[in-house]
Amino acid sequence: MSDARLLAADAVESHVRAFFTGHAVEVVNYDLGPERREAVPDLRVLVVEPGPRSDNWAYVTAGCWASLEERGHGLEFVMTAHVRDERFIELMAMIAFYHCGGHRLALEHSMPIGEPWVPGSTCDHLLISLPYLHGPDLEHCPLPGGDARILWTLPVTTAEIEFRRHHGHEALEQLFDEAQIIPTDPFRASVA
Repeated sequence: MSDARLLAADAVESHVRAFFTGHAVEVVNYDLGPERREAVPDLRVLVVEPGPRSDNWAYVTAGCWASLEERGHGLEFVMTAHVRDERFIELMAMIAFYHCGGHRLALEHSMPIGEPWVPGSTCDHLLISLPYLHGPDLEHCPLPGGDARILWTLPVTTAEIEFRRHHGHEALEQLFDEAQIIPTDPFRASVA
């Protein structure tokens, strides 16, 4: 790991730990395997337990910025879930590879999971959104020589992705607000 990559991953981890003060944070070093490792060679997934700031689990990537930053700016991702599960660590690794392996995610993009978020869920895509559950203090992460923006990966349904394609991202978020979805509920009804 180069010094710059190490400093960036450490800075993301420090930012997440400071934001989630009072929460236990586990660092999972995730090896994507020999054919994918080069896309995000030093991927970490930070697993944040429930605590004073949130009663949900948070899973945050650290390593995407170091693999794909441009002029000091790049992305990391957060997923919020109702439980601790290896599935969510794997999904964060999947997001990191998808982003750094050639698809370059950004705000308002989506990613197909290829299967339900969890067994029995109708959510089979991830929508890249602002981290509404955590706010701008988590979103904006200063790094040596730049900054990372930590965006939310919200599980959504195929129907919701189709609605967004026809009506736009803001219209979909309006439906989420009107339905008062619980974004960590894997079995929530589709709003579209």
